[in-house]
Amino acid sequence: MISTDDLTFFHVLATAPSLAEAARRLDVTPPAVTQRLRALEGRVGVKLIERTSRGLSLTDEGELVASEGATIIAAVDDLSERLASRTSQVRGHLRVAAPYGFGRRYIAPIVQAFASKHPAVSVTLELFDSPIRQMSESWDIVVHIGSLPESDRLVTTLAPNKRVLCASPSYLQHSLPILKPDDLVLHRCLALRENNEDVTLWRFAHSKQGNATVRVKPSMSSNDGEIVRDWALAGLGVMVRSEWDVADDLAAARLQAILPCWSLPQADVVALLHARHGRSSRTNKFLQALRDSLNSPPWRR
Repeated sequence: MISTDDLTFFHVLATAPSLAEAARRLDVTPPAVTQRLRALEGRVGVKLIERTSRGLSLTDEGELVASEGATIIAAVDDLSERLASRTSQVRGHLRVAAPYGFGRRYIAPIVQAFASKHPAVSVTLELFDSPIRQMSESWDIVVHIGSLPESDRLVTTLAPNKRVLCASPSYLQHSLPILKPDDLVLHRCLALRENNEDVTLWRFAHSKQGNATVRVKPSMSSNDGEIVRDWALAGLGVMVRSEWDVADDLAAARLQAILPCWSLPQADVVALLHARHGRSSRTNKFLQALRDSLNSPPWRR
C-alpha cells in the first residue's frame, strides 16, 4: 500500500535535481532517502527512479506515481482546507521560496510572526539565489525581485523597489567624475549576477535626455548581493543595487547615489502563486501578511 506520506516523499524526490538536494529538503541524510526509496519500490514491485550522471530520472512507473500522487496530495490538501474553512483555524503546510538577502532580512521575520499567529500551520521557507527557478508545484508562494520570465503563475506586486547606482564616498573622491552614463566605462564596476540577466548591460532613462545603455566590464562580480555591497562599501567600485539593500547605507552616507536624475529599470518585489494554491486559506493569509508588512516599504520609512 502507498500512503500519502509516501506520495509526499516521492513528490520531493521527483522535483529535486539530485538525491542530495532531496535529502536536504527532507532534512534527512542521503542514505536515509535511498533506503526509504528502496523500501517504497519493494512494496510497489517496480523501480521508480534511476540515478544517472545527470541526476535523478523517473521511470515510466515513477512518472505515473509522481503525476497521480500530485493529484492525490492536492485532493487531500483541498479536503483539509475545506474542513479548516468550517472553523476559524488556518492549518496545513505552507511552502515559501525567496531570495537569499531579501528573504533573510524581510521574509523570515514575516514567516516567524505568521507561524506564531497560526500554530496549526507548518511553514517551509527556502532561500535561493534565484527563486524564480523554483517554479514547480512544490511552492505555494515564490517571492521574486526584478523582471519576470513567462509564467502561468498568478503575480501580485508586494512593494515598489528601485535600482540605485551608487558607490562609497571614498571611491568617488579618488575617481574621475561621473556626469553621464557613458562615463561608467572609465570606472571599476561591480556586477551582481542573478536571475540570468545580462549584468554587464546597464540601462538608464532620463526625463529630458532619453535613454542610455552602457556596456560595462566588471572588475569584480558575484552571485551574492551582500558580497557586492560589501565591496562597494570598501571603496572597490560602482554598483547597481536594489533600493531595499542600500537605503540605510545611503541615509548614513556610507554610500552615495550617482546620476540621481537618471533612473534604472524598476525591480519591484512580487509574489508568484500557483493557481491551484492561490485560493487556499493559509496562502491567502500569508499573502496578506506579506502585503501588510511590505505595502509601506520598510526601506522607505
